[in-house]
Amino acid sequence: MSDGQDSAQAPATTRTRVGRPLLSLALASMMDEVHAHSGAVYLRAAEEPVLEMAVMAGLPRAFAAPWERVGLSAPVPVADAARERRLVWVSGEEEMARLYPRISVVLPYPFALAALPVATDSTVYGAVFVTWPGSHPPDLSERERTHLAAACDRLATRLARALEDSVPLLPEPDLLAAPSLAGAAGTLGTVESARMVARLPYGLCSLDLHGRICFANAAAAELIGIPVSQLLGTQLWASVPWLNDPVYEDRYRAALFSQQTTSFVALRPPADWLSFRLYPSTTGLSVRVTRARAVAEMNRRHRPPADAPTRLVTISQLLSLASSLTEAVGVQDVVQLVADEIAPAVGSQALVVLGSRAGRLHVLGHHGYPDASFVEQFDGLPMTERTPGTHALTTGVPAFFEDRQQLERLYPVREATPDGFAAWAYLPLIASGRPVGTVVLAYTEPHTFPADERSVLTSMGGLIAQALERAMLYDAKHHLAHGLQAALLPHSLPPLPGIEAAARYLPATQGMDIGGDFYDLVPVQGQAAAVIGDVQGHNVTAAGLMGQIRTAVRAYTTVGQPPEEVMRSTNRLLIDLGAELFASCLYLRLDPERGRAVMARAGHPPPLLRRPDGKVRVLDLAGGPLLGIDGSAGYQTTEVDLAPGSVLALYTDGLIESPGIDIEDALAELGNLLTAAGDAPLDALADHLVESAALPRGRADDVAVLLLRAED
Repeated sequence: MSDGQDSAQAPATTRTRVGRPLLSLALASMMDEVHAHSGAVYLRAAEEPVLEMAVMAGLPRAFAAPWERVGLSAPVPVADAARERRLVWVSGEEEMARLYPRISVVLPYPFALAALPVATDSTVYGAVFVTWPGSHPPDLSERERTHLAAACDRLATRLARALEDSVPLLPEPDLLAAPSLAGAAGTLGTVESARMVARLPYGLCSLDLHGRICFANAAAAELIGIPVSQLLGTQLWASVPWLNDPVYEDRYRAALFSQQTTSFVALRPPADWLSFRLYPSTTGLSVRVTRARAVAEMNRRHRPPADAPTRLVTISQLLSLASSLTEAVGVQDVVQLVADEIAPAVGSQALVVLGSRAGRLHVLGHHGYPDASFVEQFDGLPMTERTPGTHALTTGVPAFFEDRQQLERLYPVREATPDGFAAWAYLPLIASGRPVGTVVLAYTEPHTFPADERSVLTSMGGLIAQALERAMLYDAKHHLAHGLQAALLPHSLPPLPGIEAAARYLPATQGMDIGGDFYDLVPVQGQAAAVIGDVQGHNVTAAGLMGQIRTAVRAYTTVGQPPEEVMRSTNRLLIDLGAELFASCLYLRLDPERGRAVMARAGHPPPLLRRPDGKVRVLDLAGGPLLGIDGSAGYQTTEVDLAPGSVLALYTDGLIESPGIDIEDALAELGNLLTAAGDAPLDALADHLVESAALPRGRADDVAVLLLRAED
């Protein structure tokens, strides 16, 4: 009887037993059903939107080190699967590069991947991914889809029962083939097979999934130049100095991920070139070693650096960081990425990012400190004070302190001994030849920093520095843009007799976070004038022109021009300014006492009118061309009844236009929102309308909304 049947029929108190490898069994069964060669189960963290890898199968966990702990919003397949509760299918190397470039940078190998949520109707418990070699067909078969979905549903049900019965899920080991590190070199099945291997003229090695040598024949030992007894149980790149190069580790990873034969050549000093050919399977690799005679004849020289990093995870983390930092926008994004991806990889429990301004130290961000006020007390510290942070920032020299005693010998001051930590790395961030900040990594226990780790940390500092410099520039532009936008748009709408008004503005999320959308409300001799418009573009030029148009409309309104003249005058002004940008505009004169509105339109989306009975219609207004095109253009007006309780919704096209959405459908949806609002306060209705424009992948255009309600 299957495991699922056992669970269904067992009593509630025994359906999921303490210590039972629930996740490992489920993952192994899932992989076996669809013939996948690796996979992992992620579980949702208890009190944060994070997925944590619980168990992995088929490959060393080091391969997935950058993604052992990922946020639900992270651009990775398991996060997408859990967040959107759907199957994510990546058919191969090219599609991975297109959909998930950060993963493709770290794992540029031909393999297919499927990720699925582990969820019931009400709860998401986590996610699963499984992978196949690159030879997998480009489409996931219906059989594979069915098996994977059913397996994830069964796992979700069992997790729900475990939670219901308060049964703890104990840590489970990853599923890897057990390494056979002991035994004589001649042990390979039968005695006769061992004799056969010994007679072969080339070297043979067997590696487990971690890259450790489980078997080597005498020919391999002779070619490599190290006795078999010293090779067994070690990794080639760790035990053979001239193989200590990330390129060779990459070939090992490529073979395991793609399950395809890979090869490389390496120089055994002083002048012997050897060829290594790797034949992978789901249990490890077989390696054939021969002399690379053709390469030797070409006399190519390539000597791996003696101090190259010896840990595979180091390479992965550097590649992942370089890729992820390209997506960081502001300073806080950089701080969060370092906290999520770098600190865990190097074993650090806390970090601080420092910068300088006006001769003083400034805390740009921090993570992992239980008492935030402890870090913030150093904000504003003069750069003249002798502390590790100021020294690294001013000199550009990294500093590593393996314990508290080392730090206090050089810096016997308050900043030298942060509460609760016992080791520190101070990494200067150098960009464009100048220091832009310092990253402080803190460790709860004394920590040694060998030469290779110091080299890696220093390299990471360079990558972080480039991202931080861009982020600081972006934040400066962002603050400038918001200041300019705030100055150009009205700070508040004036109170008008008989008219209730509310307005909202959202800048585009692509560009400088500033745009050309504008609105205004102007009192006019017992009446009111309202205007909304959109200058093409969302940059400083568009914002400046928007400010000129808004000022002109207000001026023409104040001197008493009727709506059609206001539009004509503004159009001529825009042409006289010689601007190469156009603008749409909707202008109306409100007369609450007579219950009417006179409108003029210049290429702007039509407003919507919600009548007191709740019916909504799109107003068909006469109009003219966009402002700034034709100096002789005229703009007709349309008079609209505005009964007490009526609501006019004026907006810019950013509210209704989005890729793949028909304008007619968008207007209908906007009408439905107005209908459903009933007599809700205008401020709440305005918030609701702009929230509807908050697309998951960002807005390509600005959004402005102006709501007007005729009062009784």
